[in-house]
Amino acid sequence: MLTLPASLGPVKSTDTPSGEPSRLVLASASPARLRTLRAAGLDPEVIVSGVDEDEVVARYGVSAAEDVVLVLARAKAEDVAAVLPSPPDCLVLGCDSVLELDGEVMGKPSDPDDARRRWHRMSGRSGVLHTGHWLVQTALGGGCVGAVASTTVHFAEVSEQEIEAYVASGEPLAVAGAFTVDGLGAAFVRGIDGDHHNVVGVSVPVVRELAAELGISWPSLWAGTGPAARGDAGRTAANG
Repeated sequence: MLTLPASLGPVKSTDTPSGEPSRLVLASASPARLRTLRAAGLDPEVIVSGVDEDEVVARYGVSAAEDVVLVLARAKAEDVAAVLPSPPDCLVLGCDSVLELDGEVMGKPSDPDDARRRWHRMSGRSGVLHTGHWLVQTALGGGCVGAVASTTVHFAEVSEQEIEAYVASGEPLAVAGAFTVDGLGAAFVRGIDGDHHNVVGVSVPVVRELAAELGISWPSLWAGTGPAARGDAGRTAANG
């Protein structure tokens, strides 16, 4: 489900340039997000942001899960967009995910004990995985747009031995919510209501919709077909 947190005010700039961006940049270190985008035909360059997540959340004064992921996605995209070298005509995607359970916002566990505690709470229950998405087009006059996708995740009843083995694997320590649906944690997820890719960390349909709001056609972003692959700047003005 696509949601736009009202508490953040407008999340779209409508002043966008014509033409397509010459580069797609993913402002995330997540291998799962990169794999998902590549499977969808994209081949983004990865540049990891250096934002302090706690500082960003405090600066915006947000606490709701949907608001937290959107401000963090925005901060990551804007941080990377600000340091990109020429050529400047790029599309930068920032993402952030959290699991919401009983009103608590859960990012990555702080340590193995935290992961164990979470799984004792999650076992046999359902939570909501929220992923914030923020796109910045860096061309002169380029726009930005953001949205949050939310997916309900139904967890299996997990035994103490399974929790210990899963935490010992290290996987839950590296991911929001302390679980995956595309790794060892897949066996502990009974089902989902919503976009599977959103739980992995990026909703491809949402990214497509946001790109369209910026006037960018989805096929132009496919690897080997867009302006970056052709080696041109991808802007109408460059052809004049």
